[in-house]
Amino acid sequence: MQSVLLPGASSNRFILSLCMLLLTSLFAGCVTTTDSRFAREEDKDEAVENYVQLATAYLSQGNYDRARKHLERALNLSPGNPPALATKGLLMQTEGEPELAEDAYRKALRSDGGYTRGRIFYGAFLYREERFKEAQEQFRLASRDTGYGDRASVFYNLGRASERMGELNGAVTAYRRALELGRNDPRWLLALSRALVETGDYAAASRHFSRLTDMVQRSPQLSHTPESLLVGIRIARYFQNYDEESSLALLLRNRYPDSEEYRQYKVLTADDNG
Repeated sequence: MQSVLLPGASSNRFILSLCMLLLTSLFAGCVTTTDSRFAREEDKDEAVENYVQLATAYLSQGNYDRARKHLERALNLSPGNPPALATKGLLMQTEGEPELAEDAYRKALRSDGGYTRGRIFYGAFLYREERFKEAQEQFRLASRDTGYGDRASVFYNLGRASERMGELNGAVTAYRRALELGRNDPRWLLALSRALVETGDYAAASRHFSRLTDMVQRSPQLSHTPESLLVGIRIARYFQNYDEESSLALLLRNRYPDSEEYRQYKVLTADDNG
């Protein structure tokens, strides 16, 4: 079964995976084996778009050399093309070249400050570099684009950056907005439940966590993660619901005995006995 959310320790991988998912969804389709036709395109803009599509497809497949080749073609035709520059940034980021990645992202946004997808890529890069304040600002700017198709994810990322800045109330606000825009995503429910626990609003946290639990129980494709189990345990302990706590703790111990969340739970119970 798949988890409702990647554990907290995998947030960097999640952010990078999100970028790859955005690319794949934008340019869905198979990679063609005949590339020479693009050199004959009379319309330069269309040729650039086709090269970026090819580069994106190769990048999503892990074929970085072919991706680089098509990006070079696109940028030779249009050096300031924002999608080509942003995709180059992701390629450089994937290859472990953060300075080159940032340079490409910044060039893309200088070329078009309204290119929201590029701003999201840049925010994800900054988050991965643990530059949370800067990432927060990029996600905040991106969230203002009411025409962007996946605003729920933007607000979710804004919430994560706000949490890392210690701005819990801002995180709660962002997660609530993500939930309003994407009601059926368990990640938003878990994030909001966790942030509400941290602010001490256990009543609201309990309501949202109950919705998450209902989704897990109804769907065979969903299961609890260590993070979601620990959030549920903390809520159950607050309300002295010891049966619920024991049930969730048993799942945590049996499924994820080596997780950081299980170690945190053992510390939590050790404090009771101390």
